[in-house]
Amino acid sequence: MSDAKDDQSLQHHQWQREQQAMAMLSSLSYRTGELSRYLHDIACAVSQLVDVDWTVVTICQEGFETVLASSLDMGNSPRVYALHGQLTNTVMQNQCTLAVKDAIVQPEYGKPAPGYRAYLGIPLRTAESEVIGTVCSFHQQPREFTPEEIQIVELFAERAATAIDHYHLYQQQRQFNEALEVEVQKRTEELRVAQAKLVEQERLAAIGEFAAMIVHEIRNPLTTIVMGLKYFKKIILAIPAQERLALALDEASRLERLLGEILQYAKPQAVQLVEFELNQFMHKLLATIRETPEAQGRQIEFIAALSLVRISGDQDKLKQVFINLIRNACEAVSVGDVIRWEVDAAATAYVSITIHNGGEPIPPDVLPKLTQPFCSTKPGGTGLGLAITKRIVQAHGGALSIQSAPETGTTVHVKLPVVA
Repeated sequence: MSDAKDDQSLQHHQWQREQQAMAMLSSLSYRTGELSRYLHDIACAVSQLVDVDWTVVTICQEGFETVLASSLDMGNSPRVYALHGQLTNTVMQNQCTLAVKDAIVQPEYGKPAPGYRAYLGIPLRTAESEVIGTVCSFHQQPREFTPEEIQIVELFAERAATAIDHYHLYQQQRQFNEALEVEVQKRTEELRVAQAKLVEQERLAAIGEFAAMIVHEIRNPLTTIVMGLKYFKKIILAIPAQERLALALDEASRLERLLGEILQYAKPQAVQLVEFELNQFMHKLLATIRETPEAQGRQIEFIAALSLVRISGDQDKLKQVFINLIRNACEAVSVGDVIRWEVDAAATAYVSITIHNGGEPIPPDVLPKLTQPFCSTKPGGTGLGLAITKRIVQAHGGALSIQSAPETGTTVHVKLPVVA
């Protein structure tokens, strides 16, 4: 009669423990980003239900186990251990549950944690049947683990494996989403730039057609006017009349130059690209530049790159760029001053060409506008030279920038892509 009561009491106790386990399982709340707390709750629940001294949840990779959660405060203790020779290694190798009553008496399964003797190890198995870690329970005294206790810990291990697997999937999805967002932003920006270029090309094409028509309509009567003015040069005129005639011819010539520059700026900058060596190109161009009126009396110091620099460009267009920039630099300084023209090939993707003069600095409010059409700091200038220069550089896939300060003078930077 006593044995029957004991069996009933034991069954009732097991039933209570199972109900308690189910209640604890249902109370666990896993939300992405709170994995550590969730696994800690699992470790504490296992220790309480199975009545052991210590439970840890580990993940095992490449011969090492990392403690993700512990029912006891581990303080500053290391959380990464070598699997070799440990009880957990047996669980990982066999990929099945291991219950050891006394690891000191049964050393064939591996060493327990220092100070502990009984061990229960449950593999963490994902939905794809991959074993990724363990739930390990330790007890300081030898003890048996009943099938019901093992079943309870296996339930918690299943929840832990699912949580870890979902967390890793979430992290992978988040990384993918972040990479996708970056790629979308990149493509969106590329599309925006492409659309802006298309709009700009269409705008310039329309302006070009309109400018060509206006220039043609102005040039015809202007040519007639110039012919008439030049006819009067054959007539003997009084000095005041000759002066007015010379002034009129100068203004007519300036108007012709302006019309030419307007037409050049308005039409698309079509470039005929050929591959050539930049240092050699600059050396040949230097001789031409030194013969220009603006360069007379100025010293142009050219510093070539230390190595060969090959670029793909339109030589005629690039001549126009550097002649314009050097002439501007010469006009900014006095006779005897030095213009420094340097080629720097230190970067791998592009070559940097700088033109420096120590003349009067450009006012800060004017500096950002210099490459805009019809902005000029020179009396009688059209304000289209730098605007055209910038468009030619951009047509080569390069960039143009200008810096100016009282202490350092003015430096123009031209960056052009090099041939790989």
